[in-house]
Amino acid sequence: MGEIINLRRARKARVRREAGVVADANRAAFGRTKAERARDAEARARGERVLDGARLEGEES
Repeated sequence: MGEIINLRRARKARVRREAGVVADANRAAFGRTKAERARDAEARARGERVLDGARLEGEES
């Protein structure tokens, strides 16, 4: 005979695992320090300045 499982517990465990995946994604997206956010914003701005400087005159985007 196979192992007997409690379907209610299995369902709740699955929901907890799925919520954990979402929580990990949110921690990665929003759980950053102010210095990390500032560093990323500066890097993004620097990249935009480089692209704007390389843009040809008269070119429409």
